[in-house]
Amino acid sequence: MARSWFGAALSEAAREHHVINSLASGRRLALRMILLQLAVAVAVGLTFLMQGPREALAATAGAALVALGSALLAWRSFKGLGGGGTAMWHVLSGLILKWIVIFGGLIAILGQWKLPPLAAITGLVAAYAINLLAFRFKG
Repeated sequence: MARSWFGAALSEAAREHHVINSLASGRRLALRMILLQLAVAVAVGLTFLMQGPREALAATAGAALVALGSALLAWRSFKGLGGGGTAMWHVLSGLILKWIVIFGGLIAILGQWKLPPLAAITGLVAAYAINLLAFRFKG
């Protein structure tokens, strides 16, 4: 009698699929973080507008680079289901894409377009500060 009850309890638990951190919650967190980073890009750009349009463009572009990199990371990380190796590969390739976008964008902002470096780096740091807030307050 006890054995059949135990087997029924195991099969019931297997059907429920309780997951501590689902892909959907990760996608929601990533979307929230990207939207906050874009909001910071606008806020930093408006703040630097007092110094001039080139500074505002540099600050907005620096923060937007972080948002674009985070979007690429989220896209690769939450691409689909797979084993542990596949998931790790998706995260690593997303991180590589993120850093290529950020460094390539900074080279373009500072080297090619000759925008002010302080504003660009301030926008980048401000957008990265959102990572700390997004992971601290998960909602």
